[in-house]
Amino acid sequence: MIVLLAMFGALALATPLLVKVMGRWAFAVLAAMPGAAAVWTALQAPAALGDHPPTVSVEWIPVLGMDLSFRMDALAWVMAMLVLIVGALVLLYCTWYFSDDEPGLGRFAAFLLAFAGVMFGLVTADDIIVMFIFWEATSVLSYLLIGHYTARRESRGAALQALLVTTTGGLAMFVGIVILVAQTGTTSLTQIVASPPSLTDPLTISAVMLVLAGAVSKSALVPFHFWLPAAMAAPTPVSAYLHAAAMVKAGIYLIARFAPGFADVPGWRGVLVTLGVATMLVGGWRSLRQTDLKLLLAYGTISQLGFLTLVLAFGEPNIALAGLTLLVGHAAFKATLFLTVGIIDHDAGTRDLREPVRHRTCAPRARGHCHPGRGVDGGHPPLLGFVAKEAVLTSLIEQPCAHPAVGLGGARGRGGRIDLHGRVLGTFRLGSLRFQAQGCLHEDSPLQRRHPGGAGAAQCVRRRHWSGAAHPRALPRAVRGVLR
Repeated sequence: MIVLLAMFGALALATPLLVKVMGRWAFAVLAAMPGAAAVWTALQAPAALGDHPPTVSVEWIPVLGMDLSFRMDALAWVMAMLVLIVGALVLLYCTWYFSDDEPGLGRFAAFLLAFAGVMFGLVTADDIIVMFIFWEATSVLSYLLIGHYTARRESRGAALQALLVTTTGGLAMFVGIVILVAQTGTTSLTQIVASPPSLTDPLTISAVMLVLAGAVSKSALVPFHFWLPAAMAAPTPVSAYLHAAAMVKAGIYLIARFAPGFADVPGWRGVLVTLGVATMLVGGWRSLRQTDLKLLLAYGTISQLGFLTLVLAFGEPNIALAGLTLLVGHAAFKATLFLTVGIIDHDAGTRDLREPVRHRTCAPRARGHCHPGRGVDGGHPPLLGFVAKEAVLTSLIEQPCAHPAVGLGGARGRGGRIDLHGRVLGTFRLGSLRFQAQGCLHEDSPLQRRHPGGAGAAQCVRRRHWSGAAHPRALPRAVRGVLR
């Protein structure tokens, strides 16, 4: 793992020269690095999923007890496969997305490849201080990637906003990490989770809440959700990778990593479930008012991040497994949809749902990429989205823990129903994107025939009802259409 990280760093340093020689085709070469790392990671599956996961450690700062230690257990393996495979595909996508005369192309390619390596280090790091270093590196690289269009004021502003929000949360998280290290006497993340300090100690509770502050800000949960839609000023490959499959998942990963040892800390479930439900509903509701395709996907991502937080907050094995499946499914379909929007924007010159787009090459490619992602997002059987959401619903219904925000305990099915209602808000609009041979938006589609309510709601968007959102009377029809 250390060798792979060194290779990522060396290739990232050489990337500007490589792009200068090969132009945009250098992205195809760069994609081989995360691709090869994904193959190596896949070969570690038997050991990673077994009782003795691969571990490597090199002494770094003996005085502080810090080592360059990495460990690939089941959670790290799944996350590593996710960030490496999506990273390789996004880099390959950049080959056709950018032109050879794109300003700052070499710099952008180097930052994107470095981000893939940093994410790999973050999810495999077993030393909590090393993990935090990678954590902050993702914030810095995100700032550099979001601000790629340096001549655009909105791009620079969005990059600075994302940096300030995530690093402020990271500073709070660092204080919590220092407290946990002082209490446990070790920097090993595995040992901290396996043998946590007293869960009722006020110092422990404070430390855990500070760590959660970092996770909440990184994953754009309420009240820090505003930075993610603004970050859509970045190029579409950045949105597909950082803001769908990688960076925003870092906070979710941290919650999943800490939950086995700290889920019983007073306030853990209360805070995360409340924020998860609030984020899920706010993201879903705000998505109804969007006419820009990237903003629609951004708010849908916020809603899904709240959903994942709600699921993983319980710290129960069955729910965690279902949540991990949901995380993989979301990263796969949301990255696909972001890249599809990139095709539409690149070929048709607009992302506005109200515009009657007409482009011969846009529709066939967009339709072919959009439908699988739409099916996974909508939970259509037998796709992964259906399996994941059914598993989550079943595990929540069977969960004996109670929390008023999801209505569990006494009426144990309510949590699943609240989750369903929240996801409907964010799902039916995305599922109603329509494509035809003469344009990216069309009237006759499988959704129009199977879910007339959802398609009818999006049709209201094009007619500019309700300030660009679905007409209020269309909402009940849309809900019935999606649930049908």
